[in-house]
Amino acid sequence: MTDGRYPDAAGEQVVDYKYLKYEVADRVLVLTLNRPDHLNAQTAESCAELITAFDNADRDDDVKALIVTGAGKAFCAGADLSAAVDAGSFLNRFTGKAGKVSHRDEGGMVALRIYDMKKPVIAAINGAAVGFGATLTLPMDIRIASRNAKMGFVFARRGIGLDACATWFLPRLVGMGVASEWVYSGRIFTAQEAFEKGLVTELVEPENLVQHAREIALEITAKASSIAVALCRQMMWKMLGADHPMEAHILESKYLNWMYGQPDAHEGVMSFLEKRPPKFPMKVSRDMPAFYPWWKPRGYHD
Repeated sequence: MTDGRYPDAAGEQVVDYKYLKYEVADRVLVLTLNRPDHLNAQTAESCAELITAFDNADRDDDVKALIVTGAGKAFCAGADLSAAVDAGSFLNRFTGKAGKVSHRDEGGMVALRIYDMKKPVIAAINGAAVGFGATLTLPMDIRIASRNAKMGFVFARRGIGLDACATWFLPRLVGMGVASEWVYSGRIFTAQEAFEKGLVTELVEPENLVQHAREIALEITAKASSIAVALCRQMMWKMLGADHPMEAHILESKYLNWMYGQPDAHEGVMSFLEKRPPKFPMKVSRDMPAFYPWWKPRGYHD
């Protein structure tokens, strides 16, 4: 198990995480937001650490799935507004010239990094998840919550708008009607409501939350091809913006034509026929197809 210190994305030095716990076991990374005395509220510095951690996980073939949870009684209480205002970096950040905004939302940069992950990400929402604590979970693939958790898109009550690309993610996940009511009111709602309206897929007893998330992750790590998971993850997310199913058909045809000749497909068929667990040989770090990524990567200043 790795905790706290981990090679950076370039593999050349060691990152000493200040605001995160980074623990790898059985090819599952548990990434714990670790400012419990501040209810895991996030700062620009802790967002930068999150991006570094996701970079590390994407590069590491010993990580096949991720779980994100919070230390203490909260998942994440949002942005640390008191620290931001004290530093003069929140209310005075919009200083662009000629109508241009110089600031880039740190939460949005984290969300975009998760969006481009090759590994599946599971949110284990252990307690309060409000503001950025709620929007942080939206680009994750699976959200499960403690029965005691509460969530809220509280931005309008703070006189600000949504962050972390939530205007793109949230309506796609729960529909415009639900998203609108939650966002315009800014109210806090229960995990039960989040479950009933499709934001989370399961409710779990608090003491079993992370273990259940690990069980979901182990189903992926033990039985699925990392290459297949990476490609399916990105095809599903990217196809949310497609204007016709023909785009999916063309892309799936290209992927399948490539995959049929690869070692993982051979191993998948043979393990099924021989009634044994698969041992997929391909690695995300080196074996992605030449056409990946098939989309034009977006720079933060495009």
